Amino acid sequence: MLRRFTQVDVFPSGPYLGNALAVVLDSEGLSTEDMQRFARWTNLAETTFLLPPSTPEADYRVRIFTTESELPFAGHPTLGTCHAWLESGGRPRKDGEVIQECGAGLVPLRMTDDGPAFQAPPLMRSGPVAEELLERIAASLGIGRGDIVGAEWADNGPGWIGVLLADAATVLALRPGAVPHEVGVVGPYPAGSPYAFEVRAFIAHEGATTEDPVTGSLNASLGQWLLRTGRATSPYVVSQGTAIDRAGRIHVSADPEGNVWVAGAVRTCVNGHVEL
Repeated sequence: MLRRFTQVDVFPSGPYLGNALAVVLDSEGLSTEDMQRFARWTNLAETTFLLPPSTPEADYRVRIFTTESELPFAGHPTLGTCHAWLESGGRPRKDGEVIQECGAGLVPLRMTDDGPAFQAPPLMRSGPVAEELLERIAASLGIGRGDIVGAEWADNGPGWIGVLLADAATVLALRPGAVPHEVGVVGPYPAGSPYAFEVRAFIAHEGATTEDPVTGSLNASLGQWLLRTGRATSPYVVSQGTAIDRAGRIHVSADPEGNVWVAGAVRTCVNGHVEL
């Protein structure tokens, strides 16, 4: 049957400079196998499927798929799906707030001057990274173990390990081999720069490494880590995608209660229907 479909660009600083997302707006009746097959076909980092909520607190439910598996949570799909839902006529139960239901639970979103923002979910895993794994990560990045200024588990669904390097230039110079795990690398820009950090997201894939253009989940968990340890001050702006000819901009802030929020622009690029 024909189902409403849209494709959006998330976190762009200009046309087609962010991270693409496919959204199927009418997903009732689709099986998990149907969703996974279509997500594999789109060949995008993620494809999402909108469904009615299963809890009265939520405005909608979303299922998030990579080309290989379903994720409980992901950042740019959260912002892109919210944008698509609102643009297609979705009405929040509460003015100024949208509640998304996903595999990780309920995720609040709000509208800001920098675009929609999601509240970073609690980490599924945090704390120190085993030294043996850090040594393997350093080798895969082509740097010495001593070049890693700090590292911590930053897993909010996709399984990130956060790695802090001395500066943004070092981050941009990385030419990784096969990383042993999902790794988010961050380095600060000099004081007075328009961006606080450069971030790169490396994903282990069948013995090789892919780089995600702009990554909401990673910047959410990095924000929780960097703000908690005093390595960043709220609010700040991240640049991501520079090394692969993208220009993503992610706005990270903390509210008075200590919750971390991640915001960014979302632009609709394709509207239509898909036979599914």
